[in-house]
Amino acid sequence: MAGLRNIFLPEASTRPALACEIRTEGVAAARTSTEKRGHSETVVAWAPLPESALLPSLKTPNVLDRPAVLAALQSALSAVSPRDRALTLVVPDAAVRVLLLDFDTLPAKRQEALPVVRFRLRKMVPFDIEAASVSYQIMSQKAGQVSVLVTVMPGDVLAEYEGLARELEYEPGAVLPSTLAVAAGLGHSGSALLVNQSRFAVTTSVTMDDEMLLHRTVDLSRDQPIDSPARSEEMAQAVITTLAWYEDTLHSAPGVIFYAGPGGARAAAESPWFRFVEPAPPIEDISSAAASALTTIPDGLSAGVLGALAQ
Repeated sequence: MAGLRNIFLPEASTRPALACEIRTEGVAAARTSTEKRGHSETVVAWAPLPESALLPSLKTPNVLDRPAVLAALQSALSAVSPRDRALTLVVPDAAVRVLLLDFDTLPAKRQEALPVVRFRLRKMVPFDIEAASVSYQIMSQKAGQVSVLVTVMPGDVLAEYEGLARELEYEPGAVLPSTLAVAAGLGHSGSALLVNQSRFAVTTSVTMDDEMLLHRTVDLSRDQPIDSPARSEEMAQAVITTLAWYEDTLHSAPGVIFYAGPGGARAAAESPWFRFVEPAPPIEDISSAAASALTTIPDGLSAGVLGALAQ
């Protein structure tokens, strides 16, 4: 899994200028180009998926309707008229484990540090760590403590998503979990609380400038309707737990909740789950790069793919 060297402040040209996000709701694609006068333009497109096409998890298969997913991927990518075949692939949070780990020390060379990180993960993930793809980024370091953001993805699950792109003759130059891609485009200094909702999971995270402080993914009941009271309580509890962590750790309340997910912030503010969050800060859509929509983009579902292009 390439591409985690610096989520929040990537060096210029370290990630491809083409990106796509595969979500349970559909596929978003975006491309950034620089015109002759140095003006940068981003275009984005969307293709929906049937409800039963994708079931993200740490086990294969994630892709239940391969022809439908391939067709959506082809449609969205073709719409943005890519000029090359390398892309950043954004995958569902439920298919990846994201952890924040502390080490006393960590070797400076990545080829020496990765075995140390893998050893630490051996008893922390429910799959074969030797066959998994692991990437990491140092969040902060001081005397006797190195805080590290780690992503780990089962090898066969990663191969399933990368195989979709390669079947269409694209090459994943980087792979990012959805919420890390969203956070990369947050464009917010200071502390921020982020909620990224999908059909079957919700991820809550807390950032401070260019550092991830908390990342928590909760699977939502798959046998309950999306608008059921049980699902609303699960969503609310995930957000309430993170709000409590934010206040206990940062000794203040967030001024706003940044939201990405179906319907955008307006729909979230009117949803049953948000009414359970009391007292609730205002909820806002995540600010991300301005883009020209080439197709109709559902509210709240472009933050990940645009964040993947953030430089």
